[in-house]
Amino acid sequence: ATLAPGLDTMFMTAKPSWAFLSSSLVKEVARYGGSVDGLVPPGVSKALIKRFGGKE
Repeated sequence: ATLAPGLDTMFMTAKPSWAFLSSSLVKEVARYGGSVDGLVPPGVSKALIKRFGGKE
């Protein structure tokens, strides 16, 4: 069964230098109080701090 026959799907890959990074890893680092600076944009970092606590 086709869900949307007129819809094309595009898969975008990350640069090899970012291939190790996943949202699960970022959330786990934030959950245990680690710094995600340099891994995510500042707005995302602030949202993770708000959700999981931690140092700003």
